[in-house]
Amino acid sequence: MNGPITVPDTGIENLAEQLSEYLDPSQIEQVRKAYGFAEKAHENQKRRSGEPYITHPVAVAGILADMHMDHQCLMAALLHDVIEDTGVPKHVISKEFDEEVAELVDGVSKLKSIFQSRAEAQAENFQKMTLAMSKDIRVILVKLADRLHNMRTLGHLSAEKRKRIAKETLEIYAPIANRLGMNNIRIEFEELGFKALHPLRSAMIEKAVLKARGNRKEVVNNILETIEATLQRDGIEAEVFGREKHLYSIYDKMRTKHKSFNEIMDVYAFRIIVDSVDTCYRVLGAVHNLYKPVAGRFKDYIAIPKANGYQSLHTTLFGMHGIPIEIQIRTFAMDMVANNGIAGHWLYKTNDESTGSHKRAREWMKGLLEIQQSAGNSLEFIENVKIDLFPDEVYVFSPKGEIFDLPQGATPVDFAYAVHTDIGNTCVACRIDRRLAPLSAALDSGQTVEIITAPGAQPNPAWLGFAVTGKARSSIRHTLKNQQRNESIALGERLLERTLKSQDQSLADIDPARVQAVIEERNVADFDTLLEQIGLGNQMAYVIARKLISDEAVEAPEGERPLAIKGTEGLVVSYGKCCKPIPGDPIIGNISAGRGIVIHVENCKNMAELREKPEELMTVQWDPHVNQEFSVELRIDVEHEKGIVAVLASTATAADANIERISMVDRDAHLSTVNMVMSVRDRVHLARVIKRLRTQKGITRIVRTKN
Repeated sequence: MNGPITVPDTGIENLAEQLSEYLDPSQIEQVRKAYGFAEKAHENQKRRSGEPYITHPVAVAGILADMHMDHQCLMAALLHDVIEDTGVPKHVISKEFDEEVAELVDGVSKLKSIFQSRAEAQAENFQKMTLAMSKDIRVILVKLADRLHNMRTLGHLSAEKRKRIAKETLEIYAPIANRLGMNNIRIEFEELGFKALHPLRSAMIEKAVLKARGNRKEVVNNILETIEATLQRDGIEAEVFGREKHLYSIYDKMRTKHKSFNEIMDVYAFRIIVDSVDTCYRVLGAVHNLYKPVAGRFKDYIAIPKANGYQSLHTTLFGMHGIPIEIQIRTFAMDMVANNGIAGHWLYKTNDESTGSHKRAREWMKGLLEIQQSAGNSLEFIENVKIDLFPDEVYVFSPKGEIFDLPQGATPVDFAYAVHTDIGNTCVACRIDRRLAPLSAALDSGQTVEIITAPGAQPNPAWLGFAVTGKARSSIRHTLKNQQRNESIALGERLLERTLKSQDQSLADIDPARVQAVIEERNVADFDTLLEQIGLGNQMAYVIARKLISDEAVEAPEGERPLAIKGTEGLVVSYGKCCKPIPGDPIIGNISAGRGIVIHVENCKNMAELREKPEELMTVQWDPHVNQEFSVELRIDVEHEKGIVAVLASTATAADANIERISMVDRDAHLSTVNMVMSVRDRVHLARVIKRLRTQKGITRIVRTKN
């Protein structure tokens, strides 16, 4: 280190010398004037390193000078912190310089609030950003240069701040540089960010790369010489380079594609640069003749450029001894665009704004501005701004235009819980872009999601099969647990009251001291917990009833009034999957520990085993006013007939049955068996459905399947 820079002697003089290569003296003078203004505004300010603050704006201007940016952009770079940090208002800058410079400085200042955190980013911030960028694309270039210098001088900050800034750079700035085609800046962002965020990982990969480089040198030179010789023989003039892999890209591939370090380093990458598009395709033919191409790995980005203006031919070849070789073929102009993106417009002084990255960037900005004007509240912004930048996350909107970022594969249920836990708990349906959609549908970026709720609605256990966010899953589990507890308490109370009634008693008649004694004896927290245990089948209702009445020996009750099954008991009453009982079937209840009551058909085969434990059985009957649907399975033998499954499904649906599942198995050359699971109200409804099905041609037998 040579000590701090003495800015007045070296800062502006070095910059002015750099600018003299491409700016007029009058323009350089205006840049000097901006420097003088900024130096005075930041007079008593220091950077963390102890250097005068003015060194930072000068360095930012230097980065932009490397891109050959115009004098107004350089003036804005020198003044970019004046509004924010020194309190100089915009109109003063406008008066001192000109309106364009003031707008640039103001635009850069406004961008500061946008990049605080992705989670906090709301629609109005996108409006600010897009307005600033759409008015003048140079705003984002000044911002990128500002961040680049901050990344280069991270060393003077605390470890926590370094990591926060590095994370933000990798998440926000590097993707923006990529979107604008500025590859050189993107790579530097990624390398500096990676080193600051994961210093140990960065050092380990760097060490491994240096070690591997020695082993690779000979192979790289051999391939390079072979390609050059082939192109020379075909009379093609070209520059051939071996491409170095960057530390962050190696780390990213190891992390996201689960590849080992050796797998990544075993691929050899080259770039061939030529004079014209025609020559690019000639080179492609030459290298495909030299080495065998890998099927499906050729991409023509010349004919169809990437969104950021990038153009190149990409191909992968099997080299000597099966070594994979990746080759990029492009013209000098395309290489300039690939490395500098929209900055190439200034760097090469192309006045034609209809070419390459600049045109595409302008179109991107123009598109954003149009969307903003038509949407008003940034409803569709995120798709065009953020989605290009963060493809691994889904950004969706509420109907009010609020932005929610969710993981890939998220569903409307995840969105509902992201809005509010109560919205999630009471959601019954959803609209995606104003159309009704299933709650299990995977969301795409840019969609507007509207959740339809109903008072008293509760989460469905099936949601756990497709909800992906931690918040949704934990909320569903928590609510189901509470729901099961409430339902268990209600069922436990019904069972206990029913048993007490058979003894000419009721809960209201029991002495509270007696209740307390039973609670203590059973070692439970309170009476509700005791009722919950009864409802879940962990305690027998008649045992507790006897304990509440007297301490006599316990016997299983006989001749109790059957418990009425309404179908609305919830999670604590379930129906045997073996026999699928429906209203009208004679039924029996099995008290299953932890599950509550499981209802079976009386002649269910599984009941033979259960009857050996009469204390776990209870008499039940269907409530006369059951108003639910129940699953039933039919086995239908049919003759081979085209479209028979569709005919059966439509016939059952016409009889008001809901088809849950349908499948067909061929029995022989003439007959097939169709298994159909459907929802019906009761046995009368089922009989009506079967009667309808029998009218269809080709049906030989219909049987209701049990066990």
